[in-house]
Amino acid sequence: MDKLSYRRHRFPGIVIQQAVWLYFRFALSCRDVEDMLAERGIDVSYETVRRWALKFGTIIARKLKRGRPRPDGRWHLDEVFVSINGKQLYVWRAVDSEGEVLDILVQPRRDRKAAFKLMRKLLKKQGIIPAAIVTDKLRSYVSALRELGVARRHDTGRWKNNRAENSHQPLRQRERRMKRFKSPGSAQRFLSTHAAVYNVFNIQRHLISRGTLRVFRDQAMLTWRQATVAA
Repeated sequence: MDKLSYRRHRFPGIVIQQAVWLYFRFALSCRDVEDMLAERGIDVSYETVRRWALKFGTIIARKLKRGRPRPDGRWHLDEVFVSINGKQLYVWRAVDSEGEVLDILVQPRRDRKAAFKLMRKLLKKQGIIPAAIVTDKLRSYVSALRELGVARRHDTGRWKNNRAENSHQPLRQRERRMKRFKSPGSAQRFLSTHAAVYNVFNIQRHLISRGTLRVFRDQAMLTWRQATVAA
């Protein structure tokens, strides 16, 4: 369901929207958000912030993803390990050349099956075959792309996949603030929601003028407000 309703909540919708925005937009813990709201005279516990993020985050992310521009034709795939309850898992990520996060999957292995699952989901979700698929030299990608019939679009090489590797930095920042993820399911939910919010506010300010930045920032905030308005 994509219907947002703030009924039967003690706090008005604008407070809930602000708390959820702060949590997913910045590298903040629930306690950080609690303190920031307290400075504004709003007494909300960190547990309430956590519940708001869980309840509304997925719905808002789904609405943010709707209407996003089609990604460009050069996709970058990469994987990074995370430790969850003492077990090593892998976060597989796909971004385009502009840094737009296309998809994220938390998987138990770093093998052909995992690479195949990510790539098959990407092709189905995006509805297009990219002009180039850039990866590191992990052999799992070669097997998966060959099985999907897109091996001729595969591109590897030193430094070519920096775009995907750099995209893991926000994940590491959040992982530290959250003192690691508690389960694969919670990691998947958080990272998917975080990616949707990140895409909206990924303005790449170092490439644009101050005036253009103000325009893009206003557009991003308008998109956020439209996605968080109550039905």
